[in-house]
Amino acid sequence: MKIAIISDIHGNMEAFERVSADIERCSVDDVISLGDHIGYGPEPDRVIKRIRQQNITAVQGNHELAIIKPTYLDWFNRVARKSLNMTLNLLSPQSIDFIANLKTHRTAYGCRFVHGFPPDSSLTYLFQVSDEKKIKALENLTEQRCFIGHTHTLDIVSYGRQGLESDQLKEGLNKLDAGRKYIVSAGSVGQPRDGNNKSKYLIWDSSDDTVNVKYVDYDIAAVVEKIKAAGLPQEHAKRLW
Repeated sequence: MKIAIISDIHGNMEAFERVSADIERCSVDDVISLGDHIGYGPEPDRVIKRIRQQNITAVQGNHELAIIKPTYLDWFNRVARKSLNMTLNLLSPQSIDFIANLKTHRTAYGCRFVHGFPPDSSLTYLFQVSDEKKIKALENLTEQRCFIGHTHTLDIVSYGRQGLESDQLKEGLNKLDAGRKYIVSAGSVGQPRDGNNKSKYLIWDSSDDTVNVKYVDYDIAAVVEKIKAAGLPQEHAKRLW
């Protein structure tokens, strides 16, 4: 089985369309989205509609959480709060209903899928968690592999007889060790923050237990203009470059 794993689209339809086309060329068996489909970007409703149309399995991100439970807006900085309030006005009732029904995590193909940190956090960042808590989380995982988003970076954490290991995922094929448990951070489709402005997504191949990190070009300038036209905070546009 080949599973495409996408995360943190953030209303960036230009990037999502290019990634979707790349996924189609790769002939995968399923696509799973790790949340934060909305927020920051200019086309959140189009993104949600595409997720629904393609019947993509998705989980709740922290931006979706704030839409359905506004008390969580206090978790965000001032600019992000402004952006989320504007995002709410860009969403159709159907999209809001879809967001309200997202689960915090999914399990499939012997893997766990969650936005923030296992087992089911939409808010906790991987880099906030101590090594001791990472070990405990991995020991408690029923699944051998857990895929997360939220950080917008490509990270891999594993635990086995040799202890805890942490590294950056490289572009292309990354071979996993059958004797170790993993937390794999999928980067971001719509707003990478790893020093490279291309969209990122993963393809996990269960047959040979590899993670293929895919880099995809998209029209950043077009998204920047859409952010300006929507009146969204300009910080969101600058961050894309």
